[in-house]
Amino acid sequence: MTDTALTTDQTVREHGVSLTDAAAQKVKNLLEQEGRDDLRLRVAVQPGGCSGLIYQLYFDERFLDGDKAVDFDGVEVIVDDMSVPYLDGAMIDFKDTISEQGFTIDNPNAAGSCACGDSFH
Repeated sequence: MTDTALTTDQTVREHGVSLTDAAAQKVKNLLEQEGRDDLRLRVAVQPGGCSGLIYQLYFDERFLDGDKAVDFDGVEVIVDDMSVPYLDGAMIDFKDTISEQGFTIDNPNAAGSCACGDSFH
């Protein structure tokens, strides 16, 4: 195998969502606390919210037709086929500061969002 082929294989991804190291570690910790190793982190968008679309981020044991998956150091992130274009380039992070705690989604496709931060268009 040439270096070019190896590089190409490593850069092929089924979806454009990324997971920071902090988010991957938090997901691992949550799964360990639950004693589960059969769950994936599902990211999706659905109609709703004040801006038109809302994010969904949850653990899922299912792998559905059309799901796209990328592994981040042992954490599998899945995105349904319909959500892929809305989430291309999105970065999931985990913040744990005095003013903020929880998962955040930085999505370059969001033209605008509402005050709650969960809805975008």
